[in-house]
Amino acid sequence: MKKIHLVAIVMIAVAIGLLTTASGDMSTYSNFSEAIESGEKVKIAGQLAKDKEMYYDPEVDPNYFSFYVEDAEGLQKKVVLNAAKPQDFELSEQIVLTGMMKGEEFMASDMLMKCPSKYKDEEIYVKSQEGSL
Repeated sequence: MKKIHLVAIVMIAVAIGLLTTASGDMSTYSNFSEAIESGEKVKIAGQLAKDKEMYYDPEVDPNYFSFYVEDAEGLQKKVVLNAAKPQDFELSEQIVLTGMMKGEEFMASDMLMKCPSKYKDEEIYVKSQEGSL
């Protein structure tokens, strides 16, 4: 077997490995009902429930922020993010959460906010201090 064939086989194997790894993050959005049923890590797109309580007290715990999100089905659940509260959080138009349900709360490991802007849409990415769940 020639060296070029061996290099090509190795490159193909690496490409397959990268695609397999990346495919885990290319999931579709779920809702809270599906998250409860599956018990696995999911992505949920929703809107901030501005009429519900948001809790963030950096003097007590700077890495605890809780709030409520309404998913596409209209179901509202409490979300706990183990990170600081993002600036201008209340102005977000849409929130994409990655995490899993634990009891009645959604434990978010990552959060992506889409915020309104006069000139362009801005996205703010927040990663939890815990890392992956």
